[in-house]
Amino acid sequence: MTATSHAVQQRLHELVRARFAEEIAFLAALVRSPSDNPPGDCAGFAERVATLLEGLGFAVERHPAPATDVQANGMASATNLVARHRFGAGPTIALNAHGDVVPPGAGWTRDPYGADVVDGAMYGRGVAVSKSDIATYAFALRALIDADLPLAGAVELHVTVDEEAGGAIGPQWLLAHGISRPDYAIAAGFSYGVVTAHNGCLHLEIEIAGKQAHAALPATGVDALEAASGVLAALYRHRQDFATRRSAVDGIGTPSLVVGLIQGGINTNVVPDRVVMRLDRRLIPEEHAEAAEREVRAVIEGAMAAYPRARCHIRRILLALPLTPLPGSATLVAPLTRHASRIMGTAVRPHGVPLYTDARHYAAAGIPTVLYGAGPRSIGEANAHGADEHLMLDDLAKATEVIANALGDLLSTGTSPLPP
Repeated sequence: MTATSHAVQQRLHELVRARFAEEIAFLAALVRSPSDNPPGDCAGFAERVATLLEGLGFAVERHPAPATDVQANGMASATNLVARHRFGAGPTIALNAHGDVVPPGAGWTRDPYGADVVDGAMYGRGVAVSKSDIATYAFALRALIDADLPLAGAVELHVTVDEEAGGAIGPQWLLAHGISRPDYAIAAGFSYGVVTAHNGCLHLEIEIAGKQAHAALPATGVDALEAASGVLAALYRHRQDFATRRSAVDGIGTPSLVVGLIQGGINTNVVPDRVVMRLDRRLIPEEHAEAAEREVRAVIEGAMAAYPRARCHIRRILLALPLTPLPGSATLVAPLTRHASRIMGTAVRPHGVPLYTDARHYAAAGIPTVLYGAGPRSIGEANAHGADEHLMLDDLAKATEVIANALGDLLSTGTSPLPP
């Protein structure tokens, strides 16, 4: 691997900027194609992406996930896309971005599917996380091909649509079935940081069963909500301990625990016979996932001991392992941080983030993986997963240029066809 020359850098800059209006239109088309998950009926969106990629000259493979697997993961339809370009013998680098998004929710001041551009920013659900990086990666690869450099290796675009459901029928499925065997992977990320580690996540469903009765005779029933309240109080006390468990990875912080969903009860005048809660427990990279799950289960079961007439069932919904650096990750970090710092005009450093992503599936398969893309400067700043999600379009152009240059470094044969 050698660093691209100034002439190559200038050539890639010109190629990215020459097609930037087309890239903006490409991203707008993605934002205007709904891909909310849930409900997760995303095959139509994937076909839209495939058509757009074919318009850029890529041969696109369509890999529908089996219907039984789709249903088991709480979705209605999902198709994975792979586009490959081989420059010559050498390593394969996968670029993964997901097109499914969380539903818009309330509070928008602009059409969440409108792709409005205001003051240099595009607004819309998924524009920052992570439809922008479908565009970033496609146009970076297009620029690299058009630059006609003497490169050795291959680049694959992986567009998946199940990140919001866990990634099991997207990246994990592509790797498990041998559809792709990359040597390295870059996944959707942040234009102002190269992410080398992120949290894991445990989702548990807690079902508490009681016995319904008339509210006038509460003693004849078993109040499931009363037991649920005791469990909630115990969980909230437990999470206070997390303040002492700080990750050594910059940007990660501490573990977290949130009960994000509660359902139950029959009517105002009926003792509630059933309450279901869903819990989100974020795991820092230093934690052991199974141990953290045992700890949470022990807290719940300990609280339930005070309500012997109620019954409790705990079911694991999701266990996403943390992303941690693998040997070889530094190979990706060096060119990404070098070119990002140069092109962004500010120091771009490796760090961790307290969320979880599809990148973990590549790392779990032993593939050195980092996150980098147009993405927001920060999730909070871009309102990612919130109302009025947006992306600065200048960041899109710069991140596209960064990816093109980094790929050029990673696949370089050590010579340049352009004058120094």
